[in-house]
Amino acid sequence: MAQEKFITLDISGIEPEEGAPAPERLISGNPQFRTWNIEERDGALYAGIWESTPGKWRISYDEWEFCHILSGVSVISEEDGEARRVQAGDSFILRPGFKGVWEVLETTRKHYVIRL
Repeated sequence: MAQEKFITLDISGIEPEEGAPAPERLISGNPQFRTWNIEERDGALYAGIWESTPGKWRISYDEWEFCHILSGVSVISEEDGEARRVQAGDSFILRPGFKGVWEVLETTRKHYVIRL
């Protein structure tokens, strides 16, 4: 069977993975994650849709990630740096070594592409 060469980011019929921040990273709230991983290549590239309910937790990136916010509002604060409000329509990249805090103010959904 030939592998498709054009893939839409359509999550209908895909069961999401559910999760939450590790307890030692949680700052406040009870954020719950849902992830629809649509593409995985060689264990080093991932693409899909991620969603989180409100809450606040520490983040530390070893990977490179492109994000495009589809809905909701979050504030991403870099350790010892600027706090950035992101909402529907915003796109950004988090590079390896980024450390800080992700706070979901309104349930946030994003497209992502991750490269390890």
